[in-house]
Amino acid sequence: MSTRTDVRPAAPLLRAGLPAVLLAAVATTALAAAGNAAGISLDVAGEPIPVPAFGFLTVVFGLVGVLLAVGMSKWSRRPRRTFVITTAALTALSLVPDALADVAGSTRALLMTAHLVAALIIVPVLARRLP
Repeated sequence: MSTRTDVRPAAPLLRAGLPAVLLAAVATTALAAAGNAAGISLDVAGEPIPVPAFGFLTVVFGLVGVLLAVGMSKWSRRPRRTFVITTAALTALSLVPDALADVAGSTRALLMTAHLVAALIIVPVLARRLP
């Protein structure tokens, strides 16, 4: 599968990625709490999104990003470039459901901002550690 012989261990990506994921989770949770406190509805399809769900989902998908980085460090010829392009595309795709949701504009903006904040925290940290 891979022709790379300089496979990097996963440990540096995990050491950097896990704290970045946790920081992003705190940031998205704080963003949701601040938005909610400012009167922005967190209701989607008539159901409220609990504020802690922002952090939980950030952790879940942030860990997916860490696993992508680890995989790309092992199997990609150009891991940093591949990772950045892939995560940019996935981040853009993550905005589609928010853009299409039948929600108030302020709710849409909050949801989309949460995706972007998480990506802006996690992706550069992982990318810097890829060759």
